[in-house]
Amino acid sequence: MDVMPLLLLVAGSAVIAAAGRRTPVPAPLLLVAAGLAVSSVPGVPEFALDPHVVLPLLLPPLLHTAATDSSYLDLRAQLRPVALLSVGYVLFATVAVGWAAHLIVPGLPLTAALVLGAVVAPPDAVAATAIARRVGLPSRITTILQGESLVNDATAITAYRVALAAAVGEGATWPEGVGDFLLAAVGGIGIGLLLMVPIHWLRTHLKEALLQNTLSLLIPFVAYAAAEEVHASGVLAVVVVALYLGHRAWEVDFATRLQEEAVWKMVAFVLESSVFALIGLQLPVVLRGLGDYEGADAAWYALAVFLVVVAARFLWVYPATFLPRALSARIRKREDNPTWKGAFVISWAGMRGVVSLAIAFSIPVTVDGEHFPGRNLILFLTFTTVIGTLVVQGLTLPPLIRLLRLPGRDPQAETLAEANAQAQASRAAEQRLDELLADERNALPQPLADRLRTVLERRRNAVWERLGQPNPITGETADDTYRRLAREMIGAEREVFVKLRDLRYIDDEMLRTLLRRLDLEEAAAYREAT
Repeated sequence: MDVMPLLLLVAGSAVIAAAGRRTPVPAPLLLVAAGLAVSSVPGVPEFALDPHVVLPLLLPPLLHTAATDSSYLDLRAQLRPVALLSVGYVLFATVAVGWAAHLIVPGLPLTAALVLGAVVAPPDAVAATAIARRVGLPSRITTILQGESLVNDATAITAYRVALAAAVGEGATWPEGVGDFLLAAVGGIGIGLLLMVPIHWLRTHLKEALLQNTLSLLIPFVAYAAAEEVHASGVLAVVVVALYLGHRAWEVDFATRLQEEAVWKMVAFVLESSVFALIGLQLPVVLRGLGDYEGADAAWYALAVFLVVVAARFLWVYPATFLPRALSARIRKREDNPTWKGAFVISWAGMRGVVSLAIAFSIPVTVDGEHFPGRNLILFLTFTTVIGTLVVQGLTLPPLIRLLRLPGRDPQAETLAEANAQAQASRAAEQRLDELLADERNALPQPLADRLRTVLERRRNAVWERLGQPNPITGETADDTYRRLAREMIGAEREVFVKLRDLRYIDDEMLRTLLRRLDLEEAAAYREAT
């Protein structure tokens, strides 16, 4: 097996994604564009998406990272709109796009068209999360989009299986389809509920951070495989387990959390970058098999399906947003009043991604010795829809949000809430410290006791200092200046340690111990701006 193309894919994707962070264009769009450009270079090997790799190996870790970064409490508060989008919209889009494709493309059977509808129905979890983070959407809209993208793949995959069974003549009926959907949904959630508590127990009882993080990397694959083994939804199993683990992450020791955050950030960065580059690299594979649908007809079909996909989301989102409020006084009392601007952004933020392509590539080439009707066209239309939504909607979403003047997150209010929370925690910690020092078994020299109080006071004041006036010369808050000076001091210590190692006054093992201590202190002094 030649691993060089794979290494070049990962390395190139990482470089482009890193460069994308310094441009106004979201990194996913740059990666797709780079994939399209590279795919046309002579001699570049083909990277055909293998659904047996994408679905069980790439999808679980991406869902896991998105779910653990989500808020279980926020998702529960937005459960109704999330369910309407992740289940209702996906089924509506499957039927709407399938019926339209059947009418638009001559000779395309309705069953095959419904397969296309199911394939392009789910917005992509990676694209939604990446774009939402970049453009700074209001927290409620971000929660709804993230929640939808976590669950909608399960709905789409189940709808695809039902439509495929009908297309290949296995006689699937609507009652059977509903039964399959309920089995997948209930089974996936059930597997997740069964696994989440013992997995969390194991995480909290392993004493080695290295073992805990090894387990962390295995969790999404175990949950997915266990659910798929019983023909349930692996997607839902992964999401349920990840939401629970993320909600209770505070029960895991600090070393595991620090290491786990770094590990999963790296994994998510590599996979997300590679996935978007892979989308662009599919162009030669898709075009090679287009066959009878080349030329103006294929372009017209692609444009028509893209427009139907975009229109179908608007047709679903606006009624689903405002009709329940009009019909239910309980909903009006319990939920904030939505605006047409928010509904418009949710409607427009429907980028498709690699899951749609992976499902499309899993369509069988032949059925009973005959070619699957319209398979190559379905692949082409899926590809053009994914590219169209990523480019058109992804590029226009940031200026659209600025044009609509949606209220974003309030940094001042968030900092004030953080300061109040830290003040309450500091009072509790100070009270506990007094109780401990009153016990003779905990006697400390006064300088060490004062040091504990100083650290506590520093933590309490740091957040309030961010609310103060910045330095007129540097523009830094007092907290920013403190952290910068702390890093400078730590840097000076680090240089001395390295010099002492070079002079053979200390060995490398001692150097690593001292550097790790400094690294932890620097991490404590540094608050990453996200």
